[in-house]
Amino acid sequence: MTVIVLTNCPTGLRGLLTRWLLEISPGVFIGSPSARIRDVLWEEVRQYANQGRALLAHTTNTEQGFTFRTHDHAWNPVNHEGLTLIQRPAAPTTPPSATSNRGWSNASKRRRFGNR
Repeated sequence: MTVIVLTNCPTGLRGLLTRWLLEISPGVFIGSPSARIRDVLWEEVRQYANQGRALLAHTTNTEQGFTFRTHDHAWNPVNHEGLTLIQRPAAPTTPPSATSNRGWSNASKRRRFGNR
């Protein structure tokens, strides 16, 4: 079983993948091609994705039963003691804005106290 998920990729690439896989939702392709065809399709996806992102998941003979590959994703697969896990990017820490207005909004004041 092979699943390819495309985000923000050219429609021509989607057309190429529909020759080998079934598109079950926009940008989500599923099928059972051979390993050789799967690798060729993944190289085509990486070549033609341009600014888009792509994810390939397929079954293998591992502890998890599957593996995956990513192209231009912020979340990266990492190997941890034989298991493939996803490493999320660190959340940006932004200090609270010094100019943030506290208290009631103008609309809330008008609603509560009437139009004065």
